[in-house]
Amino acid sequence: MNIAVVGGGRRCKDFMDVIQRHTFLEINPKIVAVADIRPDAPGLVAAMEKGLFITSSYDDLFDREDIDLIVELTGSMDIYNDILAKKKKDVRAIANRTAQLFWEISRISTMQKKTDQELREARALYNMALNDLIQEEVLVIDHRFRIIDTNDAFLEKFGLTRDQVIGQHCYKITHHLETPCSGENHPCPLIQTLETEEPSQTTHIHLDKQGRKIYYSISTYPLLEDGDVIGAVEISRDITKDINVQKMMMQQEKLASVGRLSAGVAHEINNPLTTILTTAMLIQEDLKTDDPIYEELSIISNEALRCRKIVTNLLNFARQTQPDKKRYQLNDIVAACISLTQKPAAFKDVVVAHDLSDNLPQTLLDKGQIEQALINLIINAVESTPAGGSIHLSTGLSANSGYIDIVVADTGEGIPEDRIDRIFDPFFTTKENGTGLGLAITHGIIEQHGGTIKASSTVGGGTTFTITLPGDAMVNHVS
Repeated sequence: MNIAVVGGGRRCKDFMDVIQRHTFLEINPKIVAVADIRPDAPGLVAAMEKGLFITSSYDDLFDREDIDLIVELTGSMDIYNDILAKKKKDVRAIANRTAQLFWEISRISTMQKKTDQELREARALYNMALNDLIQEEVLVIDHRFRIIDTNDAFLEKFGLTRDQVIGQHCYKITHHLETPCSGENHPCPLIQTLETEEPSQTTHIHLDKQGRKIYYSISTYPLLEDGDVIGAVEISRDITKDINVQKMMMQQEKLASVGRLSAGVAHEINNPLTTILTTAMLIQEDLKTDDPIYEELSIISNEALRCRKIVTNLLNFARQTQPDKKRYQLNDIVAACISLTQKPAAFKDVVVAHDLSDNLPQTLLDKGQIEQALINLIINAVESTPAGGSIHLSTGLSANSGYIDIVVADTGEGIPEDRIDRIFDPFFTTKENGTGLGLAITHGIIEQHGGTIKASSTVGGGTTFTITLPGDAMVNHVS
């Protein structure tokens, strides 16, 4: 079997070494060509040293007559789909360098007449493919959705042992479900592979050992026996960082667009509001306080003032400027914000407590902007916490080295799960009289400081906001 490899990275070189070191029982795999756009890619260099055909464009592979199998090692489904569309009909293609090896090894493992030495070699090759060549999480699943093997990367990611995984249904381990994944938003690629006998790819959300959401690009490849599909190899690649970057870019674009719109609207509304407010107050001066019209004018004045507050928030939102950073002790700023919000909290019979770490480094930040962000969070917490409740602020070194965490937790009403992802969107609010700009402004301030803000909540169990800011060790990178 003559193999062409698309993607000449380290794994390509490892693949070449594995094929060279081991003896196969029923196939004779041989790499004859390698394609990669990087001239210094390890696999491409190794192929060149062996005198194999190399190219910077995998399109050059499709006219060759000596290729039986194309193995795509870039991890890109777009490239794999392009290969499927362009290759000759009699040329096979797999999107993972070990799919054919899994089948060969599984057949070797089940043949009763093979020697112990052959079985040991097969197991060694299998383990190398599963744990050394593949850095993504891998599951080998039978047609009943039961896991028959996995690699160390999967076990480490989910904080499980092999005994806890083997024999369990895949959907129970990865999604904590009692039935297979289904529906337009969560299709099961394994079902697709079992039905079509073809590779399948989709995106899922899994839960790690801390219960956090992880976005996965999942590819499944069929395992065949006597022409029938007996299961599949499922390879999952963590794309959470890519998804978060996309979300952040979308959020920034959204904030910029809404900011420009807000500035224009605010300026246009401000002038007539001033006229309405001034006129109402002037007329009131000529009336006695017991005049019925006086009370009506008071309503007009109060509503005009409320509109002006909204306009002010719009202007503040639109004016999100670059921070003017100086070096501060973060605990001093947090303590000042607590002091400023004690009265409204006490008025609602809400206790504000704190636990500030005494080993924080100085931090480079804009004092006014960070105060604005923290006061927004504390006031929101006060408004959502019933009488007798509490708010707790804490600071400490982050698990992410070089960063500092500020946590604002309340015992309030909480936010429903279907709304928690939208709370930083401009004009989205869960409060009856809210403008939906406070958290959007806070989010923008924290991002401009090179930090992040995350929210977690349970309905009836309160809400927790965690701000992570660069500490002293990181100031040179964000100033």
